[in-house]
Amino acid sequence: MPELPEQHVNIRKKFKKLLKAVDNLGSIARNAGPLDMKTSHLIQLAAAAAIRSEGSVHSHTRRALEAGAKADEIYHAIILLTSTIGFPTVSAALSWADDVIEKQQE
Repeated sequence: MPELPEQHVNIRKKFKKLLKAVDNLGSIARNAGPLDMKTSHLIQLAAAAAIRSEGSVHSHTRRALEAGAKADEIYHAIILLTSTIGFPTVSAALSWADDVIEKQQE
């Protein structure tokens, strides 16, 4: 399992019940419909890019890869957003996805 950001670990220690609820919510939402795990993480990756959340882009890139997504699918999920969120934000999200993809390829 990858190392979690220090802030996340601290919140998890201080607010155990809250983080358990957050974890359960994610699981329940993923299991509420017909989308597979890979597609679910690609959608969440796109949302993370749209809100400019570097940590979430890292997380969902990693999770999408673990669910079987290829690097090209991750890049496509992000570049599809260009006309919606703008090229500068897409460019930033691609660089954040690359952080994870390049690390995995080492």
